[in-house]
Amino acid sequence: MTRTLTRDQVREVDRAAVAEFGMHGLVLMENAGRNAADIVDAHLAESDRMISRVLIFCGRGNNGGDGFVIARHLSNRGRTVRVVLVADPDRLSPDAKANYGICTAMKICMLRAESVEGIRAIDIQPDDLLVDALLGTGFRGAVREPLASLIHRINATRHGGVVAIDVPSGLDCDTGVPADACVRADVTVTFVASKAGFERGTASDYVGRCHVVDIGVPRELVDRIAVV
Repeated sequence: MTRTLTRDQVREVDRAAVAEFGMHGLVLMENAGRNAADIVDAHLAESDRMISRVLIFCGRGNNGGDGFVIARHLSNRGRTVRVVLVADPDRLSPDAKANYGICTAMKICMLRAESVEGIRAIDIQPDDLLVDALLGTGFRGAVREPLASLIHRINATRHGGVVAIDVPSGLDCDTGVPADACVRADVTVTFVASKAGFERGTASDYVGRCHVVDIGVPRELVDRIAVV
């Protein structure tokens, strides 16, 4: 039987890891992003396409923070990386802002697109690998602009492949129901455990091949909280 987590259980795992075990959120983000970078790098190595760049789309929450960590590690491995930040840097979550600062200090190419016009101006090449780190497990409801326009662009220019981080942006992780704008991923790298909605409805059309990666939280904590 596959162990899964709901949205509320994901939050409880994160809360308990910090409150009960003294783990810092930055440590959890670092583990998540580094292990996700391993999957992205392996996907690049296995691809039969000529992929010249990795474009990482980051939102303002911790999902975007994971994207910054991925960018750092891929850059250290010699990959050509561009980050597209779809948010005001001053509104990033604290842990995401810390990793944004590291990326900036590393001089990783950082583009900003905070409007529909800015989304249209993004240079996406047919052979780019696109990494979706826009919306995480907390998403539900409708996708707002400019994210909706960006998701439509990702789906229209996905020839080099799409990797979603934790959950494809626009997919409800509990119900598996996609919003009217939802990333169609070839690969989803999800954290701690698969999400409850991934096996429901049409979710598989958006999740693609799913990899579950560790972020370092104690196994006993996950066993206590997770659905079996």
